[in-house]
Amino acid sequence: MNITADDLAQMKTGLLVIPVYEDATFSRSPVAGNLVSRAMTYPEFKGGAGEELMLYSPEDAAAERVLFLGIGKKEKADPEVFRAAAGKAMSRAIKAKQTDIVFCGHGKKESVLAMMEGAVLGNHLSDFYKKERKNKPVTQIAFHVDKSKQTAYMEAVGGIQAVCKGTIMARDWVSAPPNDKRPDMFARSIVKAADRENLTIVDIDERNIRKNRMYALLAVGSGSDTKPRMLVIDYRPDKYDKTVALIGKGVTFDSGGINLKPGSGLADMKQDMAGAAAVAATLITASRMEIGHRIIGVLPLVENMPSGNAYRPGDIIRTASGKTVEIGNTDAEGRMILADAISYAIKQYTPDTLIDVATLTGACKMALGPKIAGVFSWNDKLSGQLVASGRKTFERCWAMPMPDDYRDMIKSDIADIRNVGKSRWGGAIAAALFLSEFVKEVNWAHIDIAGPAFSDKANAYCPVGGTGFGVRLLIDWLQNLQ
Repeated sequence: MNITADDLAQMKTGLLVIPVYEDATFSRSPVAGNLVSRAMTYPEFKGGAGEELMLYSPEDAAAERVLFLGIGKKEKADPEVFRAAAGKAMSRAIKAKQTDIVFCGHGKKESVLAMMEGAVLGNHLSDFYKKERKNKPVTQIAFHVDKSKQTAYMEAVGGIQAVCKGTIMARDWVSAPPNDKRPDMFARSIVKAADRENLTIVDIDERNIRKNRMYALLAVGSGSDTKPRMLVIDYRPDKYDKTVALIGKGVTFDSGGINLKPGSGLADMKQDMAGAAAVAATLITASRMEIGHRIIGVLPLVENMPSGNAYRPGDIIRTASGKTVEIGNTDAEGRMILADAISYAIKQYTPDTLIDVATLTGACKMALGPKIAGVFSWNDKLSGQLVASGRKTFERCWAMPMPDDYRDMIKSDIADIRNVGKSRWGGAIAAALFLSEFVKEVNWAHIDIAGPAFSDKANAYCPVGGTGFGVRLLIDWLQNLQ
């Protein structure tokens, strides 16, 4: 991404993009102002939200095309409006076979930074597996800014590109088919992606998983021919005062096990490792950005399959913590592998804060829909920080209740706890309470991303498939952690 303050009228580009408010001036540039005035003479364009107008080879600019994007009323135009507008512009550029694009970036800093995010994220294509790839991403993205602000924006570009690159990395992992990311393959892909970063990675194989008494992780993976793994990614800057553990659920394909899922939607269960993808990408991004906290990523990787060796409803499994779990449903496997990963992280690293990220329950998606994650924590300050970061990045979160009297739902008559509640109600809460049994006194939050991790419909800056949800959220939270 290039930041330029050259004469806008003389800039040669295939596509110049100018945001337009309905009721105010976005850009102070005289060139942009003259072009907007001309655009406003067309009755179909008044700068309303979602409106678009294209002018070809205008006299006032050297650009081949000028795209005007309606932003709507200024007071309602939050950063997400600009992020989405930039994504739409990238889509137009890609479809028009443009190789370069210039955005007019003369508005508020937060609006321009959001457009930068939307431009990079919107330049991502998900056609890797197609023989004929008709579309190509734009090769040159530039933002035209005031000369006085050029240095400040140039300093921001590196961080924006790193976060967006991490988000796209997570998207690609989630969208990859399950035959290309069985636990051992997914582990190798993460190790390869992290190879050149300031990270230490420990790949814990089945023998060492057993040695660490992580029998819950072993149980979930027992039905698959591919054995479970656990990756530990350690980002340790020279100086730090806080240690954060991030735990990511990594079920590379979830058939449901013996409690086999119905055929509808089963193909989408390749996305059940979205938590692990987000955590791995967050660690890689944090290293690139040189964030000042020690961050431990713990990724239990497993495939949940039915077979003669699979764990069964009615089994009692001893976890790494020593607690025993009565299996009520083998499709409640994510909380099982997270329990062992949480215990391992606490025992080995004693983190100040621990956050797990998981596509954990359909119940959370039922409650909050497909675009909002649920945050469960006893610490209102921590959940409030995560919700605030979600608001800023538009990776939205909602603080969910975790009442202690609901703990009766997971009581077992023959083991310490059950892995599912005794009724169909409050499934997301029951799952969070289950995880809380393994947290002890650590400052902890659980983020259920079952809804927003995967989308069957493209939006302004994300294609169909994995969304990379969690990377921008966690990086923003880490940057503001004190």
